[in-house]
Amino acid sequence: MEQIPVSKRLDSPYAIVIRAVRGPADLAVVIDHDLEGLSLSIWNGKTKELRKSSFDQVTYATTITPDGQYILDLDDPTGSELGHLHATPSAGGASRDLTPGHGSYTVRGIDCAIDGQTVLVTAGDETGFYAVLSNVKNPNDARVIFRSDNEAWSGILSADCRLSALETTDQNPGIRRFAVTVVDNATGEVVATLSDGELGPIRPIRFAQQPGDSRLLASTEVSGFARPLVWDPINGVRIDIPLPSYLGDVVPLDWHSESGRVLLVHVDEGIHRLLEHDLDSGITTHLQHPQGAFFEPDTGSEFPVIWSSYYAHDGARRLVTSSWDVPLHILESRNSEMPQVVLPPSNVPHASQFASHTVTSRDGAKAQLWVGLPKGLEKPRGVILEVHGGPNLVTVDRYDALAQSWIDDGWAYAALNYRGSVTFGREFRESFWGRVGVGEIDDIDAAINWLESAGLASAESIFITGASYGGFLTLLALGKLPNRIAGGLAHVAQADWVAAYPQMNPALQTAWRGFVGSDPEIDPTPWQEASPISYVEHVRAPAWLNQGAFDTRTPPEQAQRYADSLRDAGGDVVLDWFQGGHMPGGLAGLAHDYRRMKELTDKALLGQRWDQD
Repeated sequence: MEQIPVSKRLDSPYAIVIRAVRGPADLAVVIDHDLEGLSLSIWNGKTKELRKSSFDQVTYATTITPDGQYILDLDDPTGSELGHLHATPSAGGASRDLTPGHGSYTVRGIDCAIDGQTVLVTAGDETGFYAVLSNVKNPNDARVIFRSDNEAWSGILSADCRLSALETTDQNPGIRRFAVTVVDNATGEVVATLSDGELGPIRPIRFAQQPGDSRLLASTEVSGFARPLVWDPINGVRIDIPLPSYLGDVVPLDWHSESGRVLLVHVDEGIHRLLEHDLDSGITTHLQHPQGAFFEPDTGSEFPVIWSSYYAHDGARRLVTSSWDVPLHILESRNSEMPQVVLPPSNVPHASQFASHTVTSRDGAKAQLWVGLPKGLEKPRGVILEVHGGPNLVTVDRYDALAQSWIDDGWAYAALNYRGSVTFGREFRESFWGRVGVGEIDDIDAAINWLESAGLASAESIFITGASYGGFLTLLALGKLPNRIAGGLAHVAQADWVAAYPQMNPALQTAWRGFVGSDPEIDPTPWQEASPISYVEHVRAPAWLNQGAFDTRTPPEQAQRYADSLRDAGGDVVLDWFQGGHMPGGLAGLAHDYRRMKELTDKALLGQRWDQD
């Protein structure tokens, strides 16, 4: 097997975000995973030109105004995810605080009107959740148009800026089954609310693009699976598109309201297939496209998607896509033609494809497992089993330099979409509510059974890894499946829910009270039962924790408490620190982490402890 040096794989930048910027200028934000961090480029869909920006505080949430004149992002140099949204001139110059007079907050939505001036910021702090309407040229006129004690997310603006639509939970406090609340921007009054009650959620996707057209594309799960609908909050007309012949989620990505076309992705056991629905004729057609993923949802951040396919302003389809062996890029199509590459993928070393498998847990629940194998080896050195964060995220068919690095080194790599993952229906996504970690550990156990039965590894050579909630599950698995795993590699992990709660940012506190089902200051028992620190006496395999010093999602102190408790119990534990928050810091940092993990797994295979040099 040809060995690809780590330096070559992890020295090759590639796009990890491509986000459309609505409007006739036809721009898109392209965020690369670069050597020293994230970098920003702006792609012009008309000229196909990709222009690099000098903006140096890029995050996953960085975006631009539709005219390309301003860059929008949270001013947050430490990575704590607390601060103020700022607008920085793309040509250079001082940034502007878009919410002067407010305290620090966590951003829960950013939208900018086609006029390039009006910005809607959805935020959360210790006072609750609120939406602020601001202006990049006159931010001192910023005003709150909506406020709630309950979760409110992802506000979007109508084409004429008369209306805002937000994901809200006022109709069902403490339970994340969103309704859509539409607000009059001039008065702050609620125009209408669309709710499916206990059969929620409903989530807004995009208003019609014509000024004066108040219709809204949304996603409902009234059937138990995602389906599109179009709703007019002014006259109350709701048109559901049930698509009964499709099993699983059919997720609306975008619509071109002028022509009445809706872009959909059917997710069948993790595999994406693009559809287009014509609102006038009622006909749904399958689109031609290569194998891969066409969106990656993110239900817990500034945008509901990390990247997604979309319609250009003139109606062309822009298929933003990736696969395990090809980085993110853009295809374009019109009518029924085969899509053509208009923004090519980054040049990276040859990568391996992954296959999708189904594993069955002890209670009969089924979960998806992606598996990639090294070529030219009779048997891999072992298996790296990844569990994603969230939990309401999902691992899609997309390029991952870290996964490919393990495969380059002769390991098999598996990625599990456990219970709690999105795009597998409402019941699967909500199954961790009130029983955090229970079904997820059963799914991890089922994945280990599958990997062993496939002859890929044994308990002595299966290592589990993950970040954030995936880091939490990594540590929990060490305590609850003590004889099934050779070691745990946990990044920014939640290790002690009770200790972490007071130090979490307020928006997360609200969410996790709903997920766990109690307030830890009143009833800490379910929080303790979910905490990996409660099971350190059972841990037999070594543990590595990689923790950010300024993290407000998985705070530093609770990571230290876990490491100390496991060490006191006689466990083999290493705690490494980095100067940052919760999100990644570039390929150089990733290469450093990979070399560290490779060193530790090599030691484990030799029977050596991790806490001894």
